[in-house]
Amino acid sequence: MFTGIVEELGEVTAVERLGDASRFRLRGRLVTEGAKHGDSIAVNGVCLTVVDTADGEFTADVMAETLNRSSLGALGPGSRVNLERPMAVGDRLGGHIVQGHVDGTGTILARTPSENWEIIKISLPAELSRYVVEKGSITVDGVSLTVVDAGPDHFTVSLIPTTLALTTLGIKEPGDPVNLEVDVIAKYVERMLGDRSREAAQ
Repeated sequence: MFTGIVEELGEVTAVERLGDASRFRLRGRLVTEGAKHGDSIAVNGVCLTVVDTADGEFTADVMAETLNRSSLGALGPGSRVNLERPMAVGDRLGGHIVQGHVDGTGTILARTPSENWEIIKISLPAELSRYVVEKGSITVDGVSLTVVDAGPDHFTVSLIPTTLALTTLGIKEPGDPVNLEVDVIAKYVERMLGDRSREAAQ
């Protein structure tokens, strides 16, 4: 489990295409400290399993399902990525509960700069819109954010200078894809209410 508080802005150093999968090598000196085979690291909000580490880099295998559901397939050498290690038991939950299981992708539609922050408008797949509410939580490329405005096919978030400086959201441009993970609590509530409705109808 993650919190959506990015620890490090890393970089893809190599990508090996393996037919229906890819092997990524990524640089991240902070997140690789103490990391070992089998550990998890979130890359742009996608939970990946560490294959090996060396000299501040780690490798991870990405299967076709992940490549198809996320924007990782568009990454190449030199791409910057948001990196986060899993939350340890007893740590503060600085963002919100993030699983690292991407629900879909959106596209940055517009950026509106202000003196001290920036508003970003992002497209929202229709099947995810019911989980996104004003002042609710959403994960964008692994960053825990608060929804400012929620529309049927888009939402907006406000980014503070720290987020702009320390994550990929500071360099993404209109037209760029982003990974989206909606609040898992909303999905559980929907499932439980749906089950109760079916039981009541029987």
